[in-house]
Amino acid sequence: MRRSLLLILALLLLCPTLARAYDLLVLQSQRNPAYDEVLKGLNSDRSISQRLVVLSDYADVDVVRIVREDSPVAIVAIGDAALTAARKVRHIPVIALMSLKVHSLKSSQPNLAGIGMFVAPESYCDLFRRMQVKRVGVVYSPAQSGWYLQSARQAARDAGITLVTREVAAPRETLAQLSSLAGKVDALWMLPDLTAVTRETAEAYFHFSQQQMVPVVSFAAGYLGLGAAAALEMDRFALGVQAKEMVEAFLAGAAERSLISFPKNVALRTNPTVLKHLGYQTP
Repeated sequence: MRRSLLLILALLLLCPTLARAYDLLVLQSQRNPAYDEVLKGLNSDRSISQRLVVLSDYADVDVVRIVREDSPVAIVAIGDAALTAARKVRHIPVIALMSLKVHSLKSSQPNLAGIGMFVAPESYCDLFRRMQVKRVGVVYSPAQSGWYLQSARQAARDAGITLVTREVAAPRETLAQLSSLAGKVDALWMLPDLTAVTRETAEAYFHFSQQQMVPVVSFAAGYLGLGAAAALEMDRFALGVQAKEMVEAFLAGAAERSLISFPKNVALRTNPTVLKHLGYQTP
C-alpha cells in the first residue's frame, strides 16, 4: 500500500498535468460583472471540474497549448475575446456565451456551439402583440443580423405583425433609414446589431420615438433610462446554468454538439413613464 502511494506521488510530480486534470476550460475575456454573473450560473452546483483563465490578466494566452497539455473535454468562452482565442481549438466542443459573433461563425466551425445574445423573436412578437402594435420598424445590417431577421419574419407572420425593415451597411446610414420609417410604423424594434445600434446612433431611436410617439423595444435594460419603453433582457445567471446543462450533455456523450440556441430565461423590463407618455399600458 505504501509503495503504491509513493508511486502515485512520483507520477504526479513527474506529470503535473495529472494533478490539475479537469473537464472544462473556461475562458473569460475580462473581469466584468456581467461575465461574472454568467460564471456564477455555470458554477451553480460545482458538478463539473474546471479551470478558469481570464484573458485580460495575461499578456498572451496559448489556448492550444493549454488544451494539449490539460486535455479538457470542452471549452466555455465568455465574451468575444475568449471566443476568438477558443476558435483556434477544433477537436473539442467550444461553447460560446456573451458574444454576438457566435451565429455568424457557426457555419465555418463545426465544433462551435453556444447560446446567442439574441432573445428568441417569438418573445418579442408576443410582447408586440400584447402592446397591440401591428407595424414594427427594424433597422438592421444583413451581415450582422440578417440570419435573425429570417426567423423574425416568420415569427411576426405567425403573430399577425408586419415588420417594416430597413438595411444599413454602415452606422452612418442609420439616421436616414430611421427617418424613412416616419408614419409607417407603430413601434421600433432595436436589435443587438453592432452596425445599426452604436453609441452614436442609439439616441436617434429615442428621438424618433418622441417625434413619432411610438415605443422603442430594446434588447437591454440600460436603454430604458435613455428613452426605450421596454426591453427583453436575458438572465445572465440563468444563461450560465443553461450553458452548464449543455456541457453536461456533452460529457454524457450527446451526439448534438453544434447547437446554437436562444437564452431560455428572459426578463421584461419597462419604463412606465415612457409608456404612459406614449399612451401605452405596461404589458
